[in-house]
Amino acid sequence: MSTKKWFGLALVVLALLALPLVLTTVGTAWVRITNLAILFIFLALGLNIVVGMAGLLDLGYIAFFAVGAYVYALLASPHFGLHLPFWIILPLGALFAGMAGAILGAPTLRLRGDYLAIVTLGFGEIVRIFMNNLSQPFNITNGPKGITRIDGLSVAGMDFTNTHTLFGIAFTGPAKYYYVLLILLVFVIVVNLRLQKSRVGRAWVAIREDELAAKAAGINTRNMKLLAFAMGASFGGIAGGMFAAMQGFVSPESFVLHESILVLAMVVLGGMGNVWGVIAGAALLSFVPEFLRYTVEPVQQMLFGKLLIDPEVLRMLIFGGALVLTMRFRPAGLWPESRHKLEMGENRS
Repeated sequence: MSTKKWFGLALVVLALLALPLVLTTVGTAWVRITNLAILFIFLALGLNIVVGMAGLLDLGYIAFFAVGAYVYALLASPHFGLHLPFWIILPLGALFAGMAGAILGAPTLRLRGDYLAIVTLGFGEIVRIFMNNLSQPFNITNGPKGITRIDGLSVAGMDFTNTHTLFGIAFTGPAKYYYVLLILLVFVIVVNLRLQKSRVGRAWVAIREDELAAKAAGINTRNMKLLAFAMGASFGGIAGGMFAAMQGFVSPESFVLHESILVLAMVVLGGMGNVWGVIAGAALLSFVPEFLRYTVEPVQQMLFGKLLIDPEVLRMLIFGGALVLTMRFRPAGLWPESRHKLEMGENRS
């Protein structure tokens, strides 16, 4: 790597490390928004394995997010009287979510396209309804009331819910969660990049391009599909565990179909199959709506002296219109994988 690239990488690292400290000066709201954006990047990278690499349309991906969140909530709250440390619960959440992914993948091995989408959509709704109703006859999930008083992260006796001062710098709870999420994000990105260049990743791409040809070439398509579902779901489980730790509360309302559609939009907008494109798409769809939430009303007041359109309605109108225009002029996404770009014909003269 050249000196310029190392210098650029160092600047990016310093900017990421300083980001929560800068945002904290104007309040913790944007630090919390950044943390949620990183969680959505986790989800988008996991779904990219299923949709972008293996070509399996999954509309129920948020179910694995729910599995990870409830595993953490049940093992780190007064609900069952268990208060296990997070470094045990997060791997368990990833494991259970991966098992759920394999369970979903097993009956869908012969399905493609719309049929697979409908089955996965149904699976996502089943999990949500299951969590919503599993309070009778034994109260496991506490039903629609959700699970409260979930333990936050704690490292070396330092509780992440409180503010601590180090070297004269105050680190709030959201800022400390940011650094943990950043470490996990680096790990997830490295795993995705390694998978993309591995034999497994190439096998997934072969299945996406032509499953019959992949099978004729000796690829075990059944095992590769199950592995794609399980690997993608495990990242959702990690994100769900961190979500439960940060929020301190989980309920079925957090895992609705809309969230699955949003994560899928992040993958498609960024560029299916390209790790960096998916990260860019997830960041855009996480930050832009929040930015519009804070600017739509002041802009109307400045231009017209009054509020003409409800900020939430106008925000979603602008947001939806931007997505339509992007898909019209960049159908392969903002930063597509080279092979997918060729398929969409964006490189034609």
